[in-house]
Amino acid sequence: MAIKKNTIKLQDVFLSQVRKEKVPVIIYLLRGIPLTGIIKGFDNYVVVLETEDSQEIKILKSAISSIVLKEPIIFIQSDRNAN
Repeated sequence: MAIKKNTIKLQDVFLSQVRKEKVPVIIYLLRGIPLTGIIKGFDNYVVVLETEDSQEIKILKSAISSIVLKEPIIFIQSDRNAN
């Protein structure tokens, strides 16, 4: 059995930073529907978005087309796994 190397997924780093900084985002679904709010959490399959009217929506990652930041951020990535 091969040993898995510890790798950092870019999407996890991105989502974690956006969540911690409470940056407002627009999540576009595959059908083009925009959802606006703040990312409250995520795992391998789901992103939890708190909308502007304080509703929490669970969105399957497989249904997401793109995530657009409403404010710029300084993206920080660990150097140890950077390519």
